[in-house]
Amino acid sequence: MSDHDRTAQSPSHSSTPASSQCEPASSTGAPQAVMLDAGSVGDGLDFSRLEARLEGLVCHDATAPEEVVPRLSGASIVLVNKVRIEAHHMDELPTLKLIAVMATGTNNIDMAAAEARGIRVMNVNAYGTHSVAQHTWMLLLALAGRLPEYQTDIAAGEWQRSATFCLMGRPVVQLSGKHLVIIGKGELGTAVGRLAEAFGMRVTFAARPGTAPTAERPALESLLPQADAISLHCPLTPETQHLIDEQALAAMKPGALLVNCARGGIIDEDAALEALATGQLGGLAVDSLPEEPPREGHSLLSALESQHHSASAPLNLIVTPHNAWISQEARQNMLDLSLANIETFLSEHA
Repeated sequence: MSDHDRTAQSPSHSSTPASSQCEPASSTGAPQAVMLDAGSVGDGLDFSRLEARLEGLVCHDATAPEEVVPRLSGASIVLVNKVRIEAHHMDELPTLKLIAVMATGTNNIDMAAAEARGIRVMNVNAYGTHSVAQHTWMLLLALAGRLPEYQTDIAAGEWQRSATFCLMGRPVVQLSGKHLVIIGKGELGTAVGRLAEAFGMRVTFAARPGTAPTAERPALESLLPQADAISLHCPLTPETQHLIDEQALAAMKPGALLVNCARGGIIDEDAALEALATGQLGGLAVDSLPEEPPREGHSLLSALESQHHSASAPLNLIVTPHNAWISQEARQNMLDLSLANIETFLSEHA
């Protein structure tokens, strides 16, 4: 048994929540349920209710593709965040009945294969609405205030050498009265829209890609020239892949702000970086990239690194490491909603 094999740990009697790190598994029989990537949900979570409901739950901090089948052998339920479950895995797992995805996106599951084999897939929605909306607004406010550029200026000694008491060379955007276009009108997009209205912004939701526009939700193409800021909160699908591409960027109002707290690949990051460098975009902030972690690098990361090590003009660019969702409250809610899905499934098959 590897050092990643675990059973769920009950919380201690202190006020500190239990860690997601679990004790080595002691059972040698087939587990009822297996969590393949507990490490991806972080520490500090309370697993006690999940443990009580799923006798013999086995947790693994991380799971390589070749470990999926042996670790799920005999299990009826798998809890998974980012590990891929492919058709060939399912073919070798005749006892598997439920894939409980501890996330909103199900792009790591072969959904057609699961349906064909009668395997239920249940994901969780809106577990991190407040956390992600907060993060979105942190990014939007930072772009509007040109925070990345002014921080670079201060680090370079520009304020210290200033002839006046403040730096004013980078125009700050007052968001009140501006137009925010949101792509995605689910729980998260709606929450971001409410915050925008509190700041005095006018909010329009674009039509879902691939659907007919309406008066309430106009076509994105018609909104690009008038948007002062765009915030993405839609899933990554064939219809949304590179939704914001070179053509869309050219159609946007010059100086507009673009925030992506959805999935990498919804924007063409290379084209967005070029638009930022030329001034067509006034600010760019992303919380995700197409490949995560970006072990092979990425153009946005290279741009940030170049600015750090050179005297080149700073860009109004922010990249955060896919952590909009990581508040403890959101992660615990994700775990609790996953348990609710499992309880629903078990009650239906009692």
